[in-house]
Amino acid sequence: MTKIKLYNTRTRSKEQFTPLDPDNVRMYVCGPTVYDRAHLGNARPVVVFDTLFRLLRHVHGPDHVTYVRNFTDVDDKINARAAESGRAIGDITAETTQWFLDDMGALGALQPTHMPRATEYIAQMVAMIGDLIAKGHAYEAEGHVLFRVRSYGDYGKLSGRSVDDMIAGARVEVAPYKEDPMDFVLWKPSSDDLPGWDSPWGPNNGRGRPGWHIECSAMSYELLGGTFDIHGGGNDLQFPHHENEIAQSRCVHPEAEFARVWMHNEMLQVEGKKMSKSLGNFFTVHDLLGQGVPGEVMRFVFLSTHYRKPMDWTEKKRQEAEIRLDKLALALKSAQRFGRPPSSDFEDLPEGMKITLANDIDTHGAIQALENTAQITLGIASRVVIGGDHEQQAVSLLTGLSVLGLYDLLLKRQANMERRQDLLDPIASDMTIRYNLARQTKDFSKIDEMKAALQEAGVEVKMGKNGIDLAPKPEFDPAKLETLQ
Repeated sequence: MTKIKLYNTRTRSKEQFTPLDPDNVRMYVCGPTVYDRAHLGNARPVVVFDTLFRLLRHVHGPDHVTYVRNFTDVDDKINARAAESGRAIGDITAETTQWFLDDMGALGALQPTHMPRATEYIAQMVAMIGDLIAKGHAYEAEGHVLFRVRSYGDYGKLSGRSVDDMIAGARVEVAPYKEDPMDFVLWKPSSDDLPGWDSPWGPNNGRGRPGWHIECSAMSYELLGGTFDIHGGGNDLQFPHHENEIAQSRCVHPEAEFARVWMHNEMLQVEGKKMSKSLGNFFTVHDLLGQGVPGEVMRFVFLSTHYRKPMDWTEKKRQEAEIRLDKLALALKSAQRFGRPPSSDFEDLPEGMKITLANDIDTHGAIQALENTAQITLGIASRVVIGGDHEQQAVSLLTGLSVLGLYDLLLKRQANMERRQDLLDPIASDMTIRYNLARQTKDFSKIDEMKAALQEAGVEVKMGKNGIDLAPKPEFDPAKLETLQ
């Protein structure tokens, strides 16, 4: 079986990935807090771990990989949004959850095996907190329950920090009920106007709500067990979220290992700067889709940078992605003539992709290998030989597109390209007739006028002895063709 190497944040080294159970490879990835649209940075871990999910399915089989990504649907940001809008919390979280799924679907992301909502696992969280108290790792104070950070000796190993250094660098006011400044909240009281559930702690039947960190520990245990293979998320979650998850989970289940491999993607920038509303470079996925940036373009730009490197979203990269995707779409069309679907077998990938993807999911290298295969496919497009190496080359291309999550997206792009070309073909025929007449009269004014209008609309115009060919560019705007009528 193919050997995959993954960079493990915990050990700070690249390791050969050996699942606990090859028949059930298990992965947990921290999902969104659903109170608003997902911004471009939120989408990067989705694409990264969707690609890993696809890769694992090709190596171990689609029925042998369990992928869990949660929704945080109880949070102070959600409460604040409800107070501002006057809408019910449940209505907000239901709407924004569907927004997230729709937007990530537009990027070609498969839905995980399980998508638990935090509010569905409150009982499990309460039980886990009670167990931590009983074992001396947590304590109740003024209706809150807090985790004793110093009760877990390995706290800080994931992020490479010591507890004392963390305290020295902290600039936040410490709640008076904390035994130690680093202790973090597992449960907090809720007023009547906030979401709340009964618990053993505090007045009013202990009515309260969980802290953020406990939810992932409870949900991963219920769905994946005490020890599972991979835990993923953005680099910004290493501390404190993932550090706290480890502490809670290892203390309540000391016999278990929790996550064996920790993977973190780097952050996203826009035109070399941190994405920020104040800088005017803040985009949601929905914004870009509405501006005519297709999902495959966003996905391609994400995959063009290795997940452990900072990714810079630029207009230049977007334009380059449009051109490169058009070429891949043409290669896909050439490969389709063999009538074969993508393979589910990792061994059917192009050789270069096998190497790059198995090397810590190097998607940058994988795209280069895929484009080489696409170039070969386009090179044999005019041949009529069916079968043999040509057919295998086509299957390799389709399989590579599938593993990178581009296959279905490019089918849609291909259909859109054909629709755009259908708009131009009648214009090309009419313009060819006019061009032939102009060559006789030597009056090219009307042809020049049409050419300028087409170029303004984002159309490439090629004029030759055999007529005029028109091809839509990525920036093609059909509305601008009205000036030709």
